[in-house]
Amino acid sequence: MKILRSLLVLGAMLVGAATARAQANQPLILVLNATGPITPPMAEYIGRGIEVAEQRGAEALLITLDTPGGDTKSLSNIIQMIRASRVPVVVYVAPNGAMAGSAGALLTMAGHAAAMAPEAVIGASSVVGTGGQELGPTIKAKETEILKASVRPLVERRGDKATQLAEDMIDHAKAVSASEALEAKLIDWIAPSQADLLKQMDGTTVDIAAGPRTLHTSGALIETVEMSLIEQLLLIVTDPNIVFILLSLGVLALQVELTHPGTWVPGFIGVTCLALAIYGLGVLPVNWFGLVFIVTAFVLFVLDIKAPTHGALTAAGVASFIVGALILFNSPGVPQFERVSVPLVVGVGVGIGLMFGGILTYALRAQRLPIQMGKETVLGKIGIARSNIGITGQVQVESELWTAEAAEDSGLISKGDRVKVIEVHGVHLKVRKT
Repeated sequence: MKILRSLLVLGAMLVGAATARAQANQPLILVLNATGPITPPMAEYIGRGIEVAEQRGAEALLITLDTPGGDTKSLSNIIQMIRASRVPVVVYVAPNGAMAGSAGALLTMAGHAAAMAPEAVIGASSVVGTGGQELGPTIKAKETEILKASVRPLVERRGDKATQLAEDMIDHAKAVSASEALEAKLIDWIAPSQADLLKQMDGTTVDIAAGPRTLHTSGALIETVEMSLIEQLLLIVTDPNIVFILLSLGVLALQVELTHPGTWVPGFIGVTCLALAIYGLGVLPVNWFGLVFIVTAFVLFVLDIKAPTHGALTAAGVASFIVGALILFNSPGVPQFERVSVPLVVGVGVGIGLMFGGILTYALRAQRLPIQMGKETVLGKIGIARSNIGITGQVQVESELWTAEAAEDSGLISKGDRVKVIEVHGVHLKVRKT
C-alpha cells in the first residue's frame, strides 16, 4: 500500500509538472474590459494592462471596448501607450449593441488590429469644446484639422477608403455599422465572439513599434486583467450623477460642521465628498458658472433660518440649487452620457429644501415658546418665604431659592408666608406678602 501511495503521488507530481510546462508553452492573451467613458481612470487601466502584458510576454493584449466617448486628453494618452506597446494591442468593439463612439472610434483606430461584433457601431467623432459646446468656425476648423492629421497615420495603412471614412467621422460625425467599417477596411474582422476572433487572428501579421509581429492565438490561454479597486472607485466618481450627489453631501456636511463646530465627523465627511467631487468635476465637461448658483442656494438656506422670511428664501434657494446644478452639468452641447439626471437634481433640491424647511419650522416654534429662563420667568410668580424677611431673607420661587427683600408697603414677612415677586434686580428679588 505504501508503495502504491508513493507511486500515485509521484504520478500526480509528474502530471502537474507536465501541465505546467504545457501551459507555459501556450500563447497568453490578456483581456481588458474597457466599458464606459474614456476618462483618466480608464487610461490608467489600459496603461496598466499594457505593462502587465509586456512583463508577462503576452502574445497580444485584447481590449474589449464599449464606450460612448470621453475626453481627448485621456484618449491621447491611451493612443500613445498603444502605439509604443511592445505587445500587439487588438481593439474589439463588443458585445453586440456595443459602440465605439466619438473618442472610442479613434481608440479603435489606434489598435494594431481591430475587430467589431456584428451589431456594434463606430464613429461620430466630430470636435466639440471641453464643455461639450459647439466651437466657433475658426477654432473648430483648427481643432478638426489637427484631429484629422493625428488620425491619418493610424489609418493610412488601411487604404484611401478607410482614411476617408475616418475623416468623415470627424468632419460630419458619421457613424457606421461593423459591416460598413469592414468594407472600408477600417477594421480587420467581424467576430460574434471572443473565441471566433482568436481563430481569425491566428497567423495575422501586425506592425508594432518593434517591427512586424505574427500572432499565434490558436489554443491561447486567456486571462482577464480586472480593474483595481482604486480604478473602479475613480471611474465611479467620474459619473456625473455620483459627482452631483458627492457635491451636495459635501456642502451640506461642511455647513453642519461650520454651524456646529467641534463635531469632526461632518467635517471629515464633507471634505472627503468634496475632494472626490472636485476630481470628478475636473474630468467632466462642466460649466463652472453653475457653482455660483449652488453656493448662493446654501447661503439662502442659512439666511432663511436666521431671518423672518417664513420660507421664502428656502424656496428661492431650492430654485437656485436646481438651476445651478443643471448649468454645471447640462450645458448645451454636453453629450448625453455626461449629463446629470434632471429628476435626480430636482429630487435632491426639493429634499434639501424640505430639510431646511423643517429646521426653519423648529426655529419659528422656538421663537413662539414662552421664555423658560431669566428674570422675565420669575416676575409676578408666587413663592414661599423660607426665612423671616426684613432687610433680606430667602424665598423659594418654584424650585429655585432666591435672596429677597420685602417691599416697603409689605410689612413683616414671616417664614412660610406666601409672597409675590414684584421686582427683579440681578439675583435679588423684591417681594410683597400676599
